Amino acid sequence: MSQTFESLGLDPRLVQTVTELGYTDPSPIQVAAIPALLGGTDILGQAQTGTGKTAAFALPMLHQLDYSAHGVQALVLTPTRELATQVSEAIYRYGKHVGVRVVPIYGGQSYSRQMKRLERDVHVVVGTPGRTLDLIKQGVLNLKGVKVVVLDEADRMLDMGFIEDVEAILAATPAERQTALFSATFPSEIRELANNYMHNPQSVSVSRGTLTVPQTEQRYYLLHESSKLAALTRLLETEDMQSALIFTRTKAGASELADQLLARGFAAEALHGDLAQEVRETVLRRFRREQVTILVATDVVARGVDIPQVSHVFNFDIPLDPEDYVHRIGRTGRAGRSGVAVTLLTPREKFRLKSIERLIKQPVKLAKLPGKEEVRHKREERFIQKLSDVFADADLDKERTLVQELADLNYDLHEVAAAAIKLARANESNRPLEDVEEIQDRPERDRAGKSRDGRPFREHTHKSHRPGEHGEKGERRERSSGPRSHEPGMVRMILNVGREHGIQPKDVVYTIASEAGIPGRAIGAIEIRQRQTYVDVKEAHAERVLRQMEHGMMRGQRVTLVRADN
Repeated sequence: MSQTFESLGLDPRLVQTVTELGYTDPSPIQVAAIPALLGGTDILGQAQTGTGKTAAFALPMLHQLDYSAHGVQALVLTPTRELATQVSEAIYRYGKHVGVRVVPIYGGQSYSRQMKRLERDVHVVVGTPGRTLDLIKQGVLNLKGVKVVVLDEADRMLDMGFIEDVEAILAATPAERQTALFSATFPSEIRELANNYMHNPQSVSVSRGTLTVPQTEQRYYLLHESSKLAALTRLLETEDMQSALIFTRTKAGASELADQLLARGFAAEALHGDLAQEVRETVLRRFRREQVTILVATDVVARGVDIPQVSHVFNFDIPLDPEDYVHRIGRTGRAGRSGVAVTLLTPREKFRLKSIERLIKQPVKLAKLPGKEEVRHKREERFIQKLSDVFADADLDKERTLVQELADLNYDLHEVAAAAIKLARANESNRPLEDVEEIQDRPERDRAGKSRDGRPFREHTHKSHRPGEHGEKGERRERSSGPRSHEPGMVRMILNVGREHGIQPKDVVYTIASEAGIPGRAIGAIEIRQRQTYVDVKEAHAERVLRQMEHGMMRGQRVTLVRADN
């Protein structure tokens, strides 16, 4: 027998709210966590973004608050400003029938504004560790009456260096409080934190087998890099789409793609880390209000920004880390709704898709792009629907008068209608139906190096990227023996990964070229050693490569790249 929100023991007003928000059945993490939290137990929750963990801790928290009392009763700590904002908005939505007052506090916003909001009676504070600790030290935020503390995405707070701040904040709360800690992973530092500050916590988790929800349809399209924009445009025109998140690998890529879509008549905006906090909040607000239907974003959105009712997620660039794929597509197929996750894939990225499939324990299906005729048919269908809506709802008296005037001037009314349609559809000229070359999926190799049909499998290698082999002009490349670049016009760099990390030349070429947005031919000789890799990059691109690779990922692990002569 499946669980319902009502059967979990929640306040009827909270059940009414989640029903109004369109939630049908509780997710696995909610079924596991809500009864434990209602019973006063501390919990260690292992769950990814998109599993419903915000409701898992927010609903029992709201159930237990005393709304007639004064002072802060609950504290939620998050690693980022975006997540603090989204969690506070979610708590406010869930608590609208109980009258909750919640305040987000984070850096980038004036102290005075947050102080004024805290002077009012506030039930819940959602904050980032740095600003929360600042306000505690200034005596503005008093946590002596806190009953519940939630640490959301604790592993990210560890990665960002916030654990000492978190410990100082926990020390400012009553020892008898209830604590809930949620984390995608549990490194030793997180377990030590739990041992020191939690009371016999119960572990609840979402297993690897349920990392992606069955309501999400996952598919990919295999094509050349140069065809991605044309392919994406076709999909945006033909999919039954309410709103979409499109993920790119770089901030520059997000801005460029948003501009390109806007020029083609799509309501799109970019969201990434280079935007000021106020701008990011404005973009998100416009997206939630459906003033913008397409958000082009980097992974700053995938982890921690709660945007409900997204029908489609597009991976314009496949993520370098398979875990990021899970976070990205967790934005759709939520609360029992269906969703679609689409990945645009180039042949050299197939190995990344295989890593993703191993992680999520299910295949991602290869699909065929809609043809030009299907796009034209969709355009006509959409236009006829708009006309039908106008016929049904609009007052057309002025337009009928104009039509009669044209008839009196002996205009043919069929020609008038045709001209009016042409004018109304003029914006479609901004969306050229470009040719897209889809690629046949190559057979996979077996362990003997043969394809599944028994023929030998040939691996094509970029000849200029193999030390000791002939270069582009046929000259012999010397095997490098040290940090100095051995070619004029090249800069030698060092990566902190090597053979023991499973790195291959194609990984180095692909990562640097895609992260920095440079052509593969700008990368010269590569020498992979046991724990590090030497790589030559054309001098004209060196600074860009160093800048863009500051947060690079290769084979699922973070890498650093520095000049060899530093």
